[in-house]
Amino acid sequence: MAQTCWNQHSLNAEQQSELKSIAEAIVAKGKGILAADESTGSMEKRLGSIGLPNTEDNRRTYRNIMFSVGPALANNISGVIMFHETFYQKADNGMTFPQLLKSYGVIPGIKVDKGVVNLAGTRNECTTQGLDGLSDRCAEYKRDGAQFAKWRCVLKISETTPSDPAIQEVTNNLARYASICQQNGLVPIVEPEILPDGEHDLETCQAISERVISAQYYALLRHNVYLEGTLLKPNMVTAGHSSSKKYTPVQVAEATVTALQRSVPPAVPGVTFLSGGQSEVDATVHLNEMNKLDRKRPWALSFSYGRALQASVLRAWQGKPENIKAAQAELLKRAKFNGEATTGSYDGKGEGKAAGESLFVAAHAY
Repeated sequence: MAQTCWNQHSLNAEQQSELKSIAEAIVAKGKGILAADESTGSMEKRLGSIGLPNTEDNRRTYRNIMFSVGPALANNISGVIMFHETFYQKADNGMTFPQLLKSYGVIPGIKVDKGVVNLAGTRNECTTQGLDGLSDRCAEYKRDGAQFAKWRCVLKISETTPSDPAIQEVTNNLARYASICQQNGLVPIVEPEILPDGEHDLETCQAISERVISAQYYALLRHNVYLEGTLLKPNMVTAGHSSSKKYTPVQVAEATVTALQRSVPPAVPGVTFLSGGQSEVDATVHLNEMNKLDRKRPWALSFSYGRALQASVLRAWQGKPENIKAAQAELLKRAKFNGEATTGSYDGKGEGKAAGESLFVAAHAY
């Protein structure tokens, strides 16, 4: 018996067009994402590093410094991911942060997951909570100005992980989130992060990345997610932080692009890498080398960096009003360097010594 026709994505042409346009704008040439979606707990570490208490006002002040840079922010930053608290805070000029960013032509985004929790029945593996009530939250964020969303899941490399149950849970979890986002007009950033913790070599990370990302797109297909209206936010393929083997930026670039070629459909507009605890310089250099490779890349290769865009900003600011201009200059400089890396034109001139310091945090949580 012949199968009846059905609407695969359950999105009309107008919805698909909007999602595709947003996704493509986020990975426009020379641009990427500022990930400023640290939770209240994560901001304890950020502000504590410069001796500031983790108060709501200090969190707002710090975000205001970054978001109030002016229209120059849009030169290399296409979108900003915010935490719920930040999304509803106001800049010094009285505009909400989404309104302020939109006035520059920067696309507001929102973190919608509720954090990583233990996955029962596994060896310390994780899943992500927050699917309950997600559709209502997405609808609210869309009404209030968000155009894309982020949801993070994590996997770990060891002798016994990631397990098949963990991969299945993570990829299905992300696929359900992605489908719900699209139904509410938000472009989902799909983030199946493989943590850099461990002693594994580059080849192991590449093999597991290919396995995980392939499983991710199989899950997205099963959940009828419209791929042209999505973005992928993976880790780069690197050796474990404790590995005794060292690899060149070109080796990292080749392994990463090969893994993507083997697992990411060409319908996806772009890949926005997380920095994964790399130093600011390493995150930029690795992205630059990927975009220099003479290889088929049907998707844009861009960035969605948190620590690798903000570390120098915090060091320059130090919580002092007189340092605000210097901190903003650091943000624009790092954004420019990473914008150049998306076109393979970064040359490293103007880098400071501190930008080469590792930003690795074991078992990193947001």
